[in-house]
Amino acid sequence: MMWWLCLCLALSGSLRAQIESQRYPKREFRAAWIQSVNGQFKGQDEATMKRNLINQLEALQRAGINAIIFQVRPEADALYTSQLEPWSRFLTGVQGEAPSPLWDPMQFMIEECHKRCMEFHAWINPYRVKTALANPLAANHVYHLHPEWFITYGNQLFFDPALPESRRHICMVITDILTRYDVDAIHMDDYFYPYPLKGMEFPDDASFARYGGGFDNRGDWRRSNVNLLIKQIHETVREVKPWVKFGVSPFGIYRNQKSDPLGSKTNGLQNYDDLYADVLLWAREGWIDYNIPQLYWQIGHPAADYKELVEWWAKHAEDRPLYIGQSVMNTVKNVDPANPNRNQMVAKMALQRAYQSIQGSCQWPASAVIENAGNYADALRSEYHRYPALPPVYHFIDDKAPGKVKSLKPLWMEDGYVLFWTAPKYRDEMDRAVNYAIYCFAEGEKVDLNDATRLVAVTANTFYKLPYRDGKKKYTYVVTALDRLHNESKSVKKRVKL
Repeated sequence: MMWWLCLCLALSGSLRAQIESQRYPKREFRAAWIQSVNGQFKGQDEATMKRNLINQLEALQRAGINAIIFQVRPEADALYTSQLEPWSRFLTGVQGEAPSPLWDPMQFMIEECHKRCMEFHAWINPYRVKTALANPLAANHVYHLHPEWFITYGNQLFFDPALPESRRHICMVITDILTRYDVDAIHMDDYFYPYPLKGMEFPDDASFARYGGGFDNRGDWRRSNVNLLIKQIHETVREVKPWVKFGVSPFGIYRNQKSDPLGSKTNGLQNYDDLYADVLLWAREGWIDYNIPQLYWQIGHPAADYKELVEWWAKHAEDRPLYIGQSVMNTVKNVDPANPNRNQMVAKMALQRAYQSIQGSCQWPASAVIENAGNYADALRSEYHRYPALPPVYHFIDDKAPGKVKSLKPLWMEDGYVLFWTAPKYRDEMDRAVNYAIYCFAEGEKVDLNDATRLVAVTANTFYKLPYRDGKKKYTYVVTALDRLHNESKSVKKRVKL
């Protein structure tokens, strides 16, 4: 009888740990998109914009966000210092006009994100040049040198995706960013071939006549053009900085079942057929390092049901990290079908965390989290992001952990009791420790680094201020080192009385 009781207790403990790990995962991508194309920064002076950005980052950090996707190239322009493309009108109000006094918003954001142990993903729009034809281009815009590279479609202007010159220029821009800035990822959203306009075909007859040899189907040719760009960007990133990731955030429907039996039970615009974005191929071939489909609909949507799409993408992750693009406003404005007294956040988060292939989410837009629409940020802070989380590892890029920290010891300082350590030595940049995870266990507790509820902080510093009280309680503090791709070192622990 005793053995049966012991077995039941062991099983219940294991089940409890499993439930807790699902409720509070130690590894999770928790991102937010900060856009510039909405004009939120237009015309702000340096001090105002910096204060605005810091306030946004502080609010997002309080909500548990650990990655920022920041739009730095909305119209073949730049929210950073570039010799290849002009300053963005979404910064100064006039394309090509530098901020005065001169400063670099992307560099500022990288520094502020890294201070907070947040990843910085540089979000670029590859082909778009004008969101409206009436918008003037700066004198130094590449369009004036090579107007033959561009196509007008509707009221917008685009790089021609068929041209090798377009791909070369886009990769030059990415190389420039990688070479001069300490970004953690290059990110592209859902704008590949433009969203189709009713009754208007994309005008690429001349390019198809020139480059379409070997293709009977123009759709296959267009997909091939985008495939070439994605593959070339992947190769560029790996060559310049192998620890930097390349991710995409496509429209939420890959294909409908009426187009492909393997597609989702949906009835909407399709990545594959309408935007010529073969996202699953990119994942299978290893050309992208993560995928964030934009699932901006509600559970029960008649044409694009959130539940159906989460389940579909979870089954088609193609062995690449999969995160869910969440619409904050859609979530808080729609009622949970199972409980009309609440919005859909509880149900959506449960679905997201129900699949091992889904390793996190990204919130659209960041401003809705910052403004706490429908108490969304409160729910993140109090429940879903209650404890810090380390970003997922990218084992296919690098699975070697850094060395462990050295000389871990607590010292009394003027401002309190502080835990100090020394950074581990490293041979190359891939092995360098950039952040540290701090765990705390009460006396008698098992030291279990998989327990996210014991992860008290992630810091870029080599010290951590201890919460000293009266010196009567014993705790074990554990410190691990994290490299650029979040591989975690062996642990070093120290017992202290607080």
